[in-house]
Amino acid sequence: MKNVAVIPGDGVGPEVINATETVLSEMPVELKFTEYPAGDAALEDRGAALPDETLTGAREADAVLLGAIGDSAADVVIRLRQELDTFVNLRPIKGYPGVDCICPETDMVIVRENTECLYAGIESNIASGVTTATRVITEYASKRIARYAFDYARSEGRDLVSAIHKNNVLPVTGGQFLAAVDEVAAEFSVELEDVLVDAAALHLVRYPRRFEVILTTNLFGDILSDLAAGIVGGLGLSPSANIGEDHGIFEPVHGTAPDIAGTGKVNPTGAILSGSYMLKFLGEGELAKKLEKAVEKTLHEGKTTPDLGGSLTTAEMTEAVLKRLP
Repeated sequence: MKNVAVIPGDGVGPEVINATETVLSEMPVELKFTEYPAGDAALEDRGAALPDETLTGAREADAVLLGAIGDSAADVVIRLRQELDTFVNLRPIKGYPGVDCICPETDMVIVRENTECLYAGIESNIASGVTTATRVITEYASKRIARYAFDYARSEGRDLVSAIHKNNVLPVTGGQFLAAVDEVAAEFSVELEDVLVDAAALHLVRYPRRFEVILTTNLFGDILSDLAAGIVGGLGLSPSANIGEDHGIFEPVHGTAPDIAGTGKVNPTGAILSGSYMLKFLGEGELAKKLEKAVEKTLHEGKTTPDLGGSLTTAEMTEAVLKRLP
């Protein structure tokens, strides 16, 4: 039995997390779901966006299933990542048959360092009208994320890791990151290239098929992963995994979408695919593959919500995925 801490979140978060629970509950794996509050509603009701009981529950669980968080996202999502030391943010970017998108052949994974960079939260008012933010890049964190990226590339049969940086303008922090990546790369028989972040953005739009595994720092990874999601059909299709040595947090990357919350129109694909990555993290790799295949088949057959041109409700699309599980 694996214990899963469920944080439904705000807006459409509870709807897509409920869809994911529904699918996972029908699969041959023993999962115990325990729900915890966090987000804007928790802040209003309890005075804390991330109550102590939720943080404790997340620490004690085998995995965390997280829905979209509203204005309090920094106090919930970033803090959870830091407290649980989930130093990897994994963003698969894949074109699915049946989904109208810019580049259907896209199949890459963005491996983003998750604990430092500008997201370390070191900001200051140093004078009237003058503010600063400190970019933190350490050898330890850079080597740790690089090793994960090269291990991932090797295990998944991917031949190229692209290290994304801006060390022509940020030579100290960028140089620290690239030096650490180069040192780790020497341990692997996987090709390494380094690409300036602005050039990487151009390549993502013009020729995304050139990328297999993108390795980068926190802020660049956050921006590029949303750009890449637009190439394959949008954030509604995008899962993510936050992975550490002992903990995993799994969440769709779309927002709370308050305009459609409660209408049954939200696309559950990103959340359900995040559930498949959670299965893999929990040692159920074969079940994870079967769930992803069921989602792919559902999309290919056009059994989708209105954002992808279909007419199904969230619940109906969830049921369609269930019917396509072997």
